[in-house]
Amino acid sequence: MTDDSKPAEVNWSELRPQLIKIALELGPLLIFFFVNGTSDIFTATAWFMGAMVVSLALSWLLLKKIAIMPLVTGIVVLVFGTLTLLLKDDMFIKMKPTIVNTLFGVTLLGGLAFGQSLLKYVFGDVYKLKPEGWRKLTVNWGLFFLFLAIANEVVWRLFDTDTWVAFKVWGIMPITIVFSMLQLPLLTRYAPDPKQPIDPIPPLDPLP
Repeated sequence: MTDDSKPAEVNWSELRPQLIKIALELGPLLIFFFVNGTSDIFTATAWFMGAMVVSLALSWLLLKKIAIMPLVTGIVVLVFGTLTLLLKDDMFIKMKPTIVNTLFGVTLLGGLAFGQSLLKYVFGDVYKLKPEGWRKLTVNWGLFFLFLAIANEVVWRLFDTDTWVAFKVWGIMPITIVFSMLQLPLLTRYAPDPKQPIDPIPPLDPLP
């Protein structure tokens, strides 16, 4: 008689890359949050830029690749961070999430206008969906990115810097995780085999 209650063993070979990815994404944000709390937004921005460079380098060394979204985000961080430090105006670093999220949202939705679901190129090796599924998933994520852009604009323009930093670090991640979990029914409905269990799609938000 077999013991079906025995917990499944953790597959660390599959889990390790995901843990590294999460750590590399959260690391720069946590540094940004803590330095801003002990110093000011300009010092935090300088540390943030350095942490992003280290994060991208570690991603290449440990995972042997740099995903397109973190790469684009890193470039924008360096550009807007440099403007922030040179001009002593924190507006630039605060607008960075707006620019990045708008860019990704418009790119995803614009791709659909040309009959292309760009998400399929990102997750096509992991998920197998019917064309209608890829289209709906792309629409959902495109609109979600635009929502994040609007939310960032509202928070940084109406609240103080500390509130914006806290929202950026502690607000965006939970919102993104909940949203990605809500996509699970869609992933199941449009899978070639709807009865086969499907893991939720990893959060797409370019966190930093």
